[in-house]
Amino acid sequence: MTGMRIPAPGPRACLFSALRALLCAVALSTAALECSAVPFAVQVGEARLGMDAPAGFSDTTFTGSPRLQQLAESLTSASNRVLLFALTDEDLRRFTVGDTPEAKRYLVAVTPKALEQQQLSLQAFQDFVLESLRGLGEAAKPGSSLRKVLDASPGKLLFLDELRRDPTVVSVLVGTRLLPPEGARDQKPKYGLTTTTLLLLRGKAVQLGVYGTFDEAPDAEWMRGITARWVEELQRLNR
Repeated sequence: MTGMRIPAPGPRACLFSALRALLCAVALSTAALECSAVPFAVQVGEARLGMDAPAGFSDTTFTGSPRLQQLAESLTSASNRVLLFALTDEDLRRFTVGDTPEAKRYLVAVTPKALEQQQLSLQAFQDFVLESLRGLGEAAKPGSSLRKVLDASPGKLLFLDELRRDPTVVSVLVGTRLLPPEGARDQKPKYGLTTTTLLLLRGKAVQLGVYGTFDEAPDAEWMRGITARWVEELQRLNR
């Protein structure tokens, strides 16, 4: 109808709208954490694998976000399929209310597409490990300062430590000193650490990646600890 003037909402209506928006955001964030905290199953060939993120992290698959899916796929080769991509609980809260996650720590689990339909023997899995880690070189000397090792070869991905090696699990720690943006001056050095774990679950090859920034020694210990816990949890789920 022409000439009709819609009255502006009064302070009380505005207050209710703001409160409703806040409650929706809280509910969404809570639901996200509740959904992602529960282990779930993924189909890999004929096998159903139990998946879960370690404590303090939440899987993001349920969000259906193309942005998060794109980020997850950027962390791995196109020859792999993403099974799980997890942010810290706090980062997921930020994302669900429209804020930008810090993304200082995140996790991904993938499986090679070419092997999905195969039931791998121990020998086939060990061949896969050998091929995947080819060219890694020798690990840094035990007791070496990680910062000094990374400072010696800025921009290169370096093998820092072997965390575990047995017939069904191989886990390594790698790191790099990031190159500063072109033209940047007097910028504080930035470092990144990654653990890569290859494991055999119900005859399927799975690769885990734990990513984090590195500022001091406790960061590296955190990487080692959460990697070990995540592997143990996935092995328990898939016995």
